[in-house]
Amino acid sequence: MEQSRAGEYDAFVAARWSVLFHLARLLTGGDRYRAEDLLQDSLVKLWFVWPKVADEAPEAYVRKVLARAAARSARRRWWGERPVEELPEVAADGDMSARVAERSRLEAALGQLTPQQRAAVVLRYYQDLPDRQVAEILGCPAGTARSHAARGVARLRRLLADVIEPVG
Repeated sequence: MEQSRAGEYDAFVAARWSVLFHLARLLTGGDRYRAEDLLQDSLVKLWFVWPKVADEAPEAYVRKVLARAAARSARRRWWGERPVEELPEVAADGDMSARVAERSRLEAALGQLTPQQRAAVVLRYYQDLPDRQVAEILGCPAGTARSHAARGVARLRRLLADVIEPVG
């Protein structure tokens, strides 16, 4: 029986790793290493409650743990400067890395939001969850979750305003 549960857990992690990792990366403002740590910690917590949540909604459980842990870690640590061995290359005009650069720019802008705003925006618009479920995950009233999302989107618009071109 125990081996069966472990096999189910392994199958779940293998099937949902990339989706959950991308969510963790967005919640950490694009920091790959923090996202890996955050997801790993969340999956460890899932392992301990797996018999209880395996038949219900394990992904929803991990999503809630990720959002709450991201908010806690952002309040607790400073993640400003990250040393690297080599400086990144500058992208040439017409380079295919434009999409990667734009994604990095969005992740950096997400990193400038408060943890609550970032979590609300990511859960509401990237994960496409309803306001009620976002509020439940964040542990706040639905109106507060909507407010965090609205303020986060408004801030993102200001931060990314130089690339948005008016239609007309």
